[in-house]
Amino acid sequence: MTHKQGLDDPEIAKVAWRRFRRIMLWMALGGAVCVGAALFLLQTWVGPMPLHMIVATILGVWLTFMLGTGLMALTFLSHGTGHDHQVVDRMKNEVKIDE
Repeated sequence: MTHKQGLDDPEIAKVAWRRFRRIMLWMALGGAVCVGAALFLLQTWVGPMPLHMIVATILGVWLTFMLGTGLMALTFLSHGTGHDHQVVDRMKNEVKIDE
């Protein structure tokens, strides 16, 4: 029987995904703060804004913030559970041929 490692182990996966969701929740709140700051700065710089500009700003800032946060959180999840160490490098022992 093989020993389960990283995210293959249900207990490790449960803790890791809980941590991932907690990070994403806090970052969603941080993204909302960034949206508020962006809207405030735009209103002071531009003045009154049309509704489509407000909606575009909210979606653009928040989704960009969440995309970056999600990718970084998945990186932390992968590294923290040892999932990165399970990858087999098939090119490691390959001999290079000079032309």
